[in-house]
Amino acid sequence: MGIMNLFGLETKTCWNVTRIEPLNEVQSCEGLGDPACFYVGVIFILNGLMMGLFFIYGTYLSGTQLGGLITVLCYFFNHGEATRVMWTPPLRESFSYPFLVLQMYVLTFILRTSNNCGKNYIALCLSNVAFMLPWQFAQFILFTQIASLFPMYIVGYIEPSKFQKIIYMNMTSVLLCFVLMFGNPMYLSSYYSSSLLMTWVSLIQGSAWWSGTIILKFLTSKILGVSDHIRLSDLIAARILRYTDFDTLIYTCAPEFDFMEKATPLRYTKTLLLPVVMVITCFIFKKTVRDILCLVFHTLQLLAFTALAILIMRLKLFLTPHMCIMASLMCSRRLFGWLFCRVRFENVIFGILTVMSVQGCANLHNQWSIIGEFNNLPQEELIQWIRYNTRPDAVFAGAMPTMASVKLSTLHPIVNHPHYEDADLRARTKIVYSAYSRKSPKEVRDKLLELHVHYYVLEEAWCVVRTKPGCSMLEIWDVEDPSSAANAPLCSILLKDARPYFTTVFQNSMYRVLKVN
Repeated sequence: MGIMNLFGLETKTCWNVTRIEPLNEVQSCEGLGDPACFYVGVIFILNGLMMGLFFIYGTYLSGTQLGGLITVLCYFFNHGEATRVMWTPPLRESFSYPFLVLQMYVLTFILRTSNNCGKNYIALCLSNVAFMLPWQFAQFILFTQIASLFPMYIVGYIEPSKFQKIIYMNMTSVLLCFVLMFGNPMYLSSYYSSSLLMTWVSLIQGSAWWSGTIILKFLTSKILGVSDHIRLSDLIAARILRYTDFDTLIYTCAPEFDFMEKATPLRYTKTLLLPVVMVITCFIFKKTVRDILCLVFHTLQLLAFTALAILIMRLKLFLTPHMCIMASLMCSRRLFGWLFCRVRFENVIFGILTVMSVQGCANLHNQWSIIGEFNNLPQEELIQWIRYNTRPDAVFAGAMPTMASVKLSTLHPIVNHPHYEDADLRARTKIVYSAYSRKSPKEVRDKLLELHVHYYVLEEAWCVVRTKPGCSMLEIWDVEDPSSAANAPLCSILLKDARPYFTTVFQNSMYRVLKVN
C-alpha cells in the first residue's frame, strides 16, 4: 500500500454508512488497501487463475483443447460439490488448493516426459511448499500421492532415477516448510515425511513401506514431542475405528467433517460426471501399459480421494475437481481411438456435453440464484460493547469462531482461536469449553483464571444445540468426563445466576459476557 501511495494510486475507498435506529453509523471500505478486501481478493484471484490452470491441465492430459474445455465445464456444472470458496473465502484450503492443482500438473508433466530438466523438479518442489504452508491437512494429501506413486515404482511403471528425483524434491519441500514455519515439528512427524524417508530407504536397499512408514511416524512424533497434534489421519482413524474423545468429536460433529452425503453420488450422476469417470477408469485399468503411466497415477489418486471424501465430506474439495480432470480423458485417443475410428469424434463429445449441460445449467442457475447479505446484529452488538466498555488489555475466552471475530475486530487478546490442530491451543480450548460441561462453577472459574481470562463470552445456543445424536456440547463432555455425568449442566447455572464466580456484564439475544471474578 505504501508503494501505491508513492505513485498516487488509490487502493482503498471508504464511506460512512448511516443506518436506521438503533444501529450506529459504520465505516465501510473496499479496495485492495483494505486488509479484509485484500485477503478475500487474493483468494478469488487465485481460484480464478485455477480455472485457467484446469483448462491447461485437462488439455495436456487428454491431448486436445476440447478436453480442457470439458474439465472447466464439469467443474462449473458441479460447482456446489467442488468448493466452499463462495461461502467461506478465508479458509486456509482456499489458499492451498490452487497450488495442489499446479503441483499435480507439474508432476503429470514429469511422469509423461522422458527427459526432464531441473526446472520441472524445482517447480514441483516450490508448488509443494506453496500447498503445504497455509493448510495443516496438506501433508496428508501429499502422503496419498506418495502412496499412489510407490506401487507404480515397484511394478516398474516409473524409472528409478525419475522416482528418486521426485522423492528428493518432496523431501526438500518438507525441509523448506519446516524452516519457513520457524521449526514447526509437525512437518517432520507426519505420515508424509515418514513415507518419504521409508521410500528413500526402499530406493537404497528395499523395505516394508507401509509398516515402516507407520512405525517411523510414531517414532518421530515421540522424539519431537508432537504426539498430541491432531491430523487428518487421526480423524480418519476415528471414523474407521469409531474411536471418540473430546478432540475428535469437536471435529467430527461439524457437518463438514461428517460422512459424505448419500445424495452426493446422485448429484454426480445427474451431471454424468460419475458415469463418465467410471467408464474412463475401467478403460485405464484395461490398458495398464507404460505409455499411460500418468493415467494410472491419476486413477490411483482418484481412488484415494474417493476414500477420503466418503469418510470426511469436506474432502470433496479434492475428489470433485479430480473427477473433472479425469473427465477430460473422454477426448483421449489413447483410450478411445478405437471408438473415434468408427464414429465422429465431435458427435460423441458434444452429445455427452449436451446431456451433462441439462442438469449442469440447472445447477449453475441454482448457484447464481443464491443472493444475500451478511448480517449478524447480535455479534455486532457484542463487538461494539467490547470496544467501548473494556480495557484494551482485557483477555477474552469463548467459542473459537467468536474469538476469531473478537480478535480481528477489537484487537483484544484472546486465549483460543480456530487453529485447533495445535496441541497447546487445543488444551486451552478444552478448558474454555468446560463452561458447557457439568463441572462446578468454581472449578471452571479457577481454570480460566490460570489462563488470565478477564471475560468469558457464553453463547446460549451452544448450551442446547445438537447437530446430530451425540454431538451436543453436554454429550461430548459426558464422553470426556463421565464422572460428572450426574451433575447439572453448568451452562444452565450460569444463565440463571452466574454469581459469585462470574458476573454478567453484557447480554443480548445470542451472547452473554461473564466477568471472571
